[in-house]
Amino acid sequence: MSPVLLITGASRGIGAATAVLAAKQGWAVAVNYTRDAQAAAHVVQEIRAKGGQAQAFQADVGIEADIERLFQSIDKDMGVLGGLVNNAGVLDVTARVDTTSWERLERIMRINVLGSFACAKQAVLRMSTAHGGKGGSIVNLSSVAATLGAPGQYVDYAASKGAIDTLTVGLAKEVATEGIRVNAVRPGLILTDIHASGGIPDRANQLAHQVPMQRPGTATEVAEAIVWLLSDAASYVTGTTIDVGGGR
Repeated sequence: MSPVLLITGASRGIGAATAVLAAKQGWAVAVNYTRDAQAAAHVVQEIRAKGGQAQAFQADVGIEADIERLFQSIDKDMGVLGGLVNNAGVLDVTARVDTTSWERLERIMRINVLGSFACAKQAVLRMSTAHGGKGGSIVNLSSVAATLGAPGQYVDYAASKGAIDTLTVGLAKEVATEGIRVNAVRPGLILTDIHASGGIPDRANQLAHQVPMQRPGTATEVAEAIVWLLSDAASYVTGTTIDVGGGR
């Protein structure tokens, strides 16, 4: 029976690319989405067309009750969880800290930070040998913005990803003897539609000159790192963050 992998925010971008690649590597993929059921269904269809296993699950990772329902649905419909990719995340239009509203901050931190913590909690409750589980792997999505700060654009988003870096290190040490590895991937300028959410759809290409490799990356290039960290090939890797940023 294929191990079950939950990928949050898997209907588009890095999440979708990771779902397709993970399915090729033998994972049965739970494709989480918030609103776009059609996009999630397309990812599931692509995986199944290639002989893989996948199922879509609606849940807003910014709502604790939705997260609990999501994991319970996966338990019922797919079986024992073996992996989690905390991929879902949001940003907002470019703004300085001195113009940032409380509502904006709350939304970004709730989805990017609280959602990742809550999903990690549910995964540990199922995978940890201390809770009767068989182990597993968690990969968190950080961002190069966490190290750069994103001044004048979205310091709030960068700060949320800094929290993900800390979650990765702390949780990895916490469950290291319980059969769970916890790592992260820190993408740089990647060609996805998240940049449109920040009001600059072509941002990745516009800033490509700042990247030593002189080009933006692709969602699949990030997915390759994620799927490797999930795999047994990374069996002695935990508490580690891999930069996928072209040297930036």
